[in-house]
Amino acid sequence: MMHGPTLGRCTGEVERVVATTLFQEVHFRARPLPVQTTSRPASSDVIQTPAWSRREFVGGLALAAGAHFAPAAATPLKRVAAIVTEYVHNSHADVLASRMIHSHSMDGKGAWPPGQGWPQLKLASVYVDQKPERDTSERLAKEHGFLLASSIEQALTLGGNSLAVDGVLLIGEHGKYPLSDTGQIMYPRRRFFEETAAVFRKSGRSVPVFSDKHLAWNWADAKWMYDTARELNVPFMAGSSLPGLWRHPAVEMKLGARATEAVALSYGPLEGYGFHGLEALQCLVERRRGGESGVAAVQFMQGPEVWDEMRKGRFSQEILHAAVEARENKARFKKPFIEQVKSPAAFFIDYADGFKATMIHDAKDGHNEWIVAWGEAGRKEIPATSFWTQEARPLGHFAFLLQGIEKMIYTSRPTWPAERTLLTTGVLAAAFESRRQGGVRLATPHLAIRYEPTFTWQEPPAPMPGRPLPGM
Repeated sequence: MMHGPTLGRCTGEVERVVATTLFQEVHFRARPLPVQTTSRPASSDVIQTPAWSRREFVGGLALAAGAHFAPAAATPLKRVAAIVTEYVHNSHADVLASRMIHSHSMDGKGAWPPGQGWPQLKLASVYVDQKPERDTSERLAKEHGFLLASSIEQALTLGGNSLAVDGVLLIGEHGKYPLSDTGQIMYPRRRFFEETAAVFRKSGRSVPVFSDKHLAWNWADAKWMYDTARELNVPFMAGSSLPGLWRHPAVEMKLGARATEAVALSYGPLEGYGFHGLEALQCLVERRRGGESGVAAVQFMQGPEVWDEMRKGRFSQEILHAAVEARENKARFKKPFIEQVKSPAAFFIDYADGFKATMIHDAKDGHNEWIVAWGEAGRKEIPATSFWTQEARPLGHFAFLLQGIEKMIYTSRPTWPAERTLLTTGVLAAAFESRRQGGVRLATPHLAIRYEPTFTWQEPPAPMPGRPLPGM
């Protein structure tokens, strides 16, 4: 079972990187934020992000996964509303929102990560869109005292007349929702954001919002959410847990690397897990020389012809080999990768600057890891890393995702760029549309999304021992 991403390590000083916004230039001098240890009480437009100059950014905040943010000791816990499709054991609502009541170790003890066991966040309210028999929200509300709201507005106002929380989690994952004509699950992510935005407009102010996974099943809704967040000055993030979790080996693409091509390996349900593969890919390749320039075309292909395309030179056999060799579960599979994965799906992604990427996805049982490998001009060796997820309680990779959200809620600055997930959402939607049209190559001028990376990965603390998934 994969809830987010996978494991890794990275050493070295965190690089200071350039932060940006879209459409309009914002000049801002970032001030260093205090980092102190605290403990939880036991209770079709072209999108472009103009970069700040490095001189303007001196003294600013290096935004990095694995680097824990802690507010000043006297700071009251920030109140969070969680708007979720369903709340059951091991759902995304559980492994994100429940950390605020059960600690990152998910057992109420807060023993992991060392010194960071409790989020500095208070779960103030939860709105649940669907309640199956396995629903746990009512029991948890009684045990922990958060408001179980009957509407999104009530969750954000805590039953009052205006906005009363400091941050919002939108978790549109799990539940019974219809499929689109492209075969994607029509989770109500836009509706969740739309009703949240209505409260912001009514209250005359906004608070940070995190939207779990891809922004929406279709490009129009995703772009609307992004544009509305900008209109209302909402500190906004979305995405997968993969960019911030463990990597084996612990590598990060050097900022400004002369990367030329990447190959990613993915597995599982094509939409839900394929998105994770795209986020793992994008969090690395956005660091190439020139920053992100957007995607010019996307094509979906499935079947043995994917390997025919490889033999014709459409993507590098050498880079694929490096990705395959980075697998940690190689011993599980007896046949060579191409024989094991006989009928893969492939996402062929042509970037606007000439960079190209291919994601090989296995929806069966011939592969079960997220891996990215890439080539660089003038570099003989081919870096590759496996993104490792803890497939046992406490599903520790979600701790690092929530830490990034927590940092945004306290600083009102996104910990990683929303543009990354806007782009991966657009690529995913284009791939499904390509599939619907029989695998045609689709030009994607609407994905001319330019941004500079604001995220540098750091190796997280080692995972705590896992517990069986059915248990606490």
